[in-house]
Amino acid sequence: MGKVQILEHPLLQHKLARLRDKNTGVKEFREVVGEIAALMCYEATRNLPTEEVEIETPVSVAKVRVLAGKKLAIVPILRAGLGMVDSMIALIPSAKIGHIGLYRDPETHLPVQYYCKMPPDISERQVFVVDPMLATGGSVVAAIDILKKEYGCKYITLLNILAAPEGVQAVAEAHPDVDIIVTAVDEKLNDHKYIVPGLGDAGDRIFGTK
Repeated sequence: MGKVQILEHPLLQHKLARLRDKNTGVKEFREVVGEIAALMCYEATRNLPTEEVEIETPVSVAKVRVLAGKKLAIVPILRAGLGMVDSMIALIPSAKIGHIGLYRDPETHLPVQYYCKMPPDISERQVFVVDPMLATGGSVVAAIDILKKEYGCKYITLLNILAAPEGVQAVAEAHPDVDIIVTAVDEKLNDHKYIVPGLGDAGDRIFGTK
């Protein structure tokens, strides 16, 4: 059974406040998204398996812990998810990257797929699906459906900076085996399916579009 983990670290909460502020410009917004993603990645990889090996330091021999060969992958949901990738790759440079392109139909609010490309061994990897916002949950549920049904992925963790209760519930119901990691769960969705109080459209604010 998947679980929802809300990261309440003071640094994360401070940085989230910068994202919420409508006066935060594109450059700072983009940088802070990356900083938050790095801190979230640190938490998401906390329980990766390790093994003991022996190495030589300049002084002596030491027994140390290293990652036990667990293959990792990062799958951003385009386009806003791209804002979280670079800082995560800086921490786990051996991870491979897949991409899923989905947009929300403005009339039906349902996800529409327009792009999908994965590493050939994605099914063997621990997959981190990343998207700054978890609003209705439609795009995330669709993305996880694709990963499971088309690519055979079994180990999936979802990283969202901000979520609405409706989105958390939708993912939990559709994919109860997937852990969800967020920095906050807000009050609700409004009539336009935006998170309230939220931070606006993350993709527009990352890329400077409207």
